Amino acid sequence: MLLDLARLFLFPALMAFAAVSDILTMTISNRVSLLLIGGFFVLAGLTGMNLETIGWHAAAGATVLVVAFTCFAFGWIGGGDAKIAASAALWFGFAHLLDYLVAASIVGGALTLIILQLRRWPMPAFLTSQDWLVRLHDKATGIPYGVALAAGALLVYPNTEWVRLAAFATSALH
Repeated sequence: MLLDLARLFLFPALMAFAAVSDILTMTISNRVSLLLIGGFFVLAGLTGMNLETIGWHAAAGATVLVVAFTCFAFGWIGGGDAKIAASAALWFGFAHLLDYLVAASIVGGALTLIILQLRRWPMPAFLTSQDWLVRLHDKATGIPYGVALAAGALLVYPNTEWVRLAAFATSALH
């Protein structure tokens, strides 16, 4: 039961934390990525994932890490975004990687358009006391793409084996 709760809530909770952190501070702590990586390997071992499958998941994470850090090197995304995308890819493996990347891209495109549109209007005076809103409204600030990466992950995660196995185990108990 505790293992099922970890499968159901660890990844979504960490991704939600990354999104909130990114929108409030425009940073995603390395600790979040490290917790995602560690959590994957602990849960993979505890749930009996075989070494070949773990290897394929690691290859998916490494592939995204290489591509994402290339994008970071060109200044297209932040370093935290690159790390969180690779950490999420580790959990998804190649089986759900395309779904994740498409979902994150769609959400990211919409998020970018919304923020760019909002930045065209003056910020209401009563909101200027909120540092995170001022930073988000500033045209010189980037887009908190960790929000899109987290939202894409949360949209895809329910379709993964992590959730199906937990749901199966939970239904088998009743």
